[in-house]
Amino acid sequence: MSASDERDAGILCLVDGSSYLYRAFHALPSLTAADGQPTGAIFGVANMIRRLVKERSPAGLVVIFDAPGRTFRHEAYADYKANRPSMPDDLRRQIEPLHELIDALGVPRVAIEGVEADDVIATLVRRARAAGRPVLISSGDKDLAQLVGDGVVLEDTMQDKRYDPEAVREKFGVGPERVGDFLALTGDASDNIPGVEKCGPKTAAKWLDKYGDLEGVIENADDIGGKIGENLRAALDQLPLSRRLVALKDDVELDFDLDALAPAEPEHDRLADLLKRFGFTTWLRQLDEGGEESEGSDGAGPASGDAAVEVETVTTRAQLDALVEVLGAAELIAFDTETTSLEPLDADLVGFSFAVEPGRAWYVPVGHVDQDTEFDRDEAIEALKPVLEDADRPKLAHHTKYDLNVLDRAGVTLAGVAHDTMLESYCYNATATRHDLDSLAGRYLGRTTIPYEQVAGKGKQQVTFDRVPVAQAAEYAGEDAEVCIALHRSLWPDLSKTERVRDVYRDLEIPLIGVLARMERTGVLIDADRLAAQSAELAERMDAIQEQAWKAAGGEFNLGSPKQLQEILFEKLEIPVVRKTPKGQPSTAEDVLQELAAEHELPRLILEHRGLSKLKSTYTDRLPEKVRDDTGRIHTHYHQASTATGRLSSTDPNLQNIPIRTEQGRRIRKAFVAPEGWKVLAADYSQIELRIMAHLSGDDGLKRAFAAGEDIHRATAAEVFGRAVDEVDGDQRRAAKAINFGLMYGMSAWGLAKQLETDRDTASEYIDTYFARYPGVREFMDATRRQAKKDGYVETLAGRRLWLAEIRSRNRQRQQAAERAAINAPLQGTAADIIKRAMIDVDGWLSGQDAPARLIMQVHDELVLEVREDAIDEVRAGITERMESAAELAVDLLVEVGVGEDWESAH
Repeated sequence: MSASDERDAGILCLVDGSSYLYRAFHALPSLTAADGQPTGAIFGVANMIRRLVKERSPAGLVVIFDAPGRTFRHEAYADYKANRPSMPDDLRRQIEPLHELIDALGVPRVAIEGVEADDVIATLVRRARAAGRPVLISSGDKDLAQLVGDGVVLEDTMQDKRYDPEAVREKFGVGPERVGDFLALTGDASDNIPGVEKCGPKTAAKWLDKYGDLEGVIENADDIGGKIGENLRAALDQLPLSRRLVALKDDVELDFDLDALAPAEPEHDRLADLLKRFGFTTWLRQLDEGGEESEGSDGAGPASGDAAVEVETVTTRAQLDALVEVLGAAELIAFDTETTSLEPLDADLVGFSFAVEPGRAWYVPVGHVDQDTEFDRDEAIEALKPVLEDADRPKLAHHTKYDLNVLDRAGVTLAGVAHDTMLESYCYNATATRHDLDSLAGRYLGRTTIPYEQVAGKGKQQVTFDRVPVAQAAEYAGEDAEVCIALHRSLWPDLSKTERVRDVYRDLEIPLIGVLARMERTGVLIDADRLAAQSAELAERMDAIQEQAWKAAGGEFNLGSPKQLQEILFEKLEIPVVRKTPKGQPSTAEDVLQELAAEHELPRLILEHRGLSKLKSTYTDRLPEKVRDDTGRIHTHYHQASTATGRLSSTDPNLQNIPIRTEQGRRIRKAFVAPEGWKVLAADYSQIELRIMAHLSGDDGLKRAFAAGEDIHRATAAEVFGRAVDEVDGDQRRAAKAINFGLMYGMSAWGLAKQLETDRDTASEYIDTYFARYPGVREFMDATRRQAKKDGYVETLAGRRLWLAEIRSRNRQRQQAAERAAINAPLQGTAADIIKRAMIDVDGWLSGQDAPARLIMQVHDELVLEVREDAIDEVRAGITERMESAAELAVDLLVEVGVGEDWESAH
């Protein structure tokens, strides 16, 4: 049934508010209003309701919640839902405000004591069926699949999944009429409803198909063999109870009829007050402008609904010339490329989309199988190239780095990149949402964009974009460019309100796009033969460790199986359990094994085996597979918008986490080599975060130590242990290093004691002495916590804002974690900003000098280059100068530069 058919039929929408409340809380970012009120769940549920209203225009709509307190199921079974944890405080605080918002929207709301929301829904379904009304149940609760059929459909609005009887059968293996029997057999861990042990969905569906219903399964229990048959027979006494617990009560007493469920007009003033209170600014602006009050989102909440986009498909030379004229006169050009691959170094151009204002877009097909144009690919590129390469024509894209590399492959040097909506969102609030175009369209524009799968297909049926028909491609691609310019008009005014945030975006993130694009295209040369030899050695060592582990365990077992390891460590060897998993099983996590390894051989062997296995699978086996045939190099992907602090990350392969503290990890770095006649140059900031701490805290002791050129860890040890600097021994220096870095990451006395293998009192004394010697550090940390709680964010030295959603949380653990982040984020974020500025300066210098050197990697506080042998001294001096002048601190930045045949030798 189409949406229009449902409207004509007077559809009744029943929304399971309790189901969506929990799911929105756990699935969406932890949004917080200015007064500290958490709003993430409020936003998620309200957005879902508004979407439902917009898409369905229902004749009847009601949101049903569970009432607080016990229900008749608790009376029937005392352990009903006994395993559920108590509701998080931050979720509980959102219930009443959400109720207020739903009421202000004019949507009926129901909660009945003694029963659950599912029972109220079942009762309304029964009444609607009697009245001949079609019903849409909006919920993610599988129990409600029992109600599907006879004009009733179940739709998981958050997941865009819809269940009619056939879809229910496909999901469960049984029809709606047998879902209750199915659930009784499988049980429900979330509600603590017992089922048949080890009876999974396939077994339950098979039994019901063979024996008809639950009663038939019970009657034939003796015919079912094996362990599962024994489990069934052991459960016979409790199966009727389980069936009663999952059954829906459809005769709840209700003091209203179906006609009372027609939605009313929103209460404008009340709604506006709530939107101000929650910080849903874009929705509020839309409301004040008299705009559509339908589904959407905002910088902190919902906005306007979907917008129609007029897309012109450019197929004639006259259209192409006209488009070039429009673009040449535009103040800002939003563009996107459609290609055959997500890997830019492999991607062939299929089409261009452009927009210069919201509501309209152009699509230029250049590589579709079915296209019929007056120009070919090369002619289209040649026509568009002058505009794309014109630095005076400002450009806007989303994730411009990808398009930049795609265009470079096609012979176009993109210039004039002024804005990138991914980076606008990232700088505005890095943690509010994912920064893909679809997520941003939903959050800031309230628009649901066309999914890629809708035009290209899913899974094995998905085709490359050149095989998508031009008509469908134009609608999809044109929307991307138009959404991009609409997003910019929404985000840029808000971003620009804060000058320092705007400067981070304009002066760091936008210029860095080209730097990273060039690094990705350049790639890194590796010695695949060296890695292959290391892989073979690792495999040999792992086999030897496995033999030792089997001997220590008294028999063979799978070293990679946590279950088998649990049995051997805690049952067979009777080693005391250190910690349990959330499911109550003994934990074999790495920190647990490290604790046990101090006294037991087997955990030590397991840890060594795990470490070598990870090196082998992640690096020595994987890196040679990533070498491209056309370049002989590996080409990572750098991500600007993936971390909360501004640090870059890299994937496919990840070059940021190659270990440096172990011999095997360092050997991997030896495989990163320079071509003949060139060297690898590594330039690393020395203790940059500690230097930033000295600057931000203004502590005289730290500043003096750095000014004197002292070993900062040795200087700290001298202060903490009351020794002269030259009397500090190695253990004391290591302890001081743990204190220096631990405090920057908010480490507690307990954590420090664990790291130093001492008692908590001793660790506390170390910390107290440290703060007594460096009082500026304590004041900085205390002031940062206060400021974070007041503002909800902290800042880097450059002005990057690092938002802390949990800083005012009533959950003490979450608040403490946010406080630790508040202290560390300005340090790590400032270090990230500094090296980004250095990369931009170094890249500009190398390009301007046409120097025989190129940036090939950035790893945290380190830049790695390939330099021609005859230019080493010149480049070393130039790099050092630019990196050390990337920020003005109260203490000097120090850069250590090394040169070698490979990356490891350059340290």
